[in-house]
Amino acid sequence: MEYVYSAMLLHSAKKEITEGSVKKVIEAAGMTPDEGKVRAMVASLKEVNIDDAIQKAAVSMTASAAPAAAGAHEAKAEKKPEDEKKTEEEAAAGLGSLFG
Repeated sequence: MEYVYSAMLLHSAKKEITEGSVKKVIEAAGMTPDEGKVRAMVASLKEVNIDDAIQKAAVSMTASAAPAAAGAHEAKAEKKPEDEKKTEEEAAAGLGSLFG
């Protein structure tokens, strides 16, 4: 994962993602870079538009979060007033036992 993070850091700094620059970032973090992993990651990113990939990932995350939020809203909407009253009564009974 540190190799991907190094590439993202270099990208956000508007630096070229090369084997040498990735190695420097990994070394600056106090780790020893694996030559094979560095080479493979740099080669795999040659054909990738990182800005587009980030945008697609953000859209995907937003799309998957929307149904989850809707489900939470529906669950809250299903709660009935009598459920709230019962909960308040239970809370009051619990408090009464403290003083009684």
